[in-house]
Amino acid sequence: MFTGIVQGLGIVQDIVDHGDFRKLTIRLPPGRAEGLVPGASVAIAGTCLTAVQIAGHDVVFDVIDETLRLTTLGALRAGDAVNIERAATFGSEIGGHVLSGHVMGTAELVERHPSERNLALVLRLPEPLRPYVLAKGYVAVDGCSLTVGTVDDGRFSLHLIPETLRLTTLGDRQLGDRFNIEVDAMTQAVVDTVHRVLAANPALQAGGPSV
Repeated sequence: MFTGIVQGLGIVQDIVDHGDFRKLTIRLPPGRAEGLVPGASVAIAGTCLTAVQIAGHDVVFDVIDETLRLTTLGALRAGDAVNIERAATFGSEIGGHVLSGHVMGTAELVERHPSERNLALVLRLPEPLRPYVLAKGYVAVDGCSLTVGTVDDGRFSLHLIPETLRLTTLGDRQLGDRFNIEVDAMTQAVVDTVHRVLAANPALQAGGPSV
């Protein structure tokens, strides 16, 4: 489990492809590898990965083909920075919202509006994720828990404060870049339940009483 509170930036050290999966070596920020053991989970750009080898601050992760298909991890290159969060522990403060690290798809950056101290981004969602992103709801973008601004025709806005820009990769992204998206699980459950109820009760869709 994760909270969407990014703890620092990791740097991709090495990438080795093995057909249907790849090995990523990522140097974690100072102190973030402390106590990490093989088998532990770390969110890399919002994607839950398992540590398989650890040498100092350098950690190796295996990434299978399904993860490469659904996330931006297949586009990483040596030297790239990625948002890092260690798995939450019992008693941890949940400063963001509860996340699984299971990325559901990617969104494209279509607008970028910088101001003196802040930055507004507009992202375009894939069709399957659009019902779950609501104005003033929560969404995880590259593992960063953020409040949604406006939502319009499959696009949603984000407003980033200086601290978010300092601690994450979000401020460096450019038009056309893609972000890993994990929608809020509670929102997804409510929306799916409502859709099932309406599908089973056509009279409710027409606004009439159910029989």
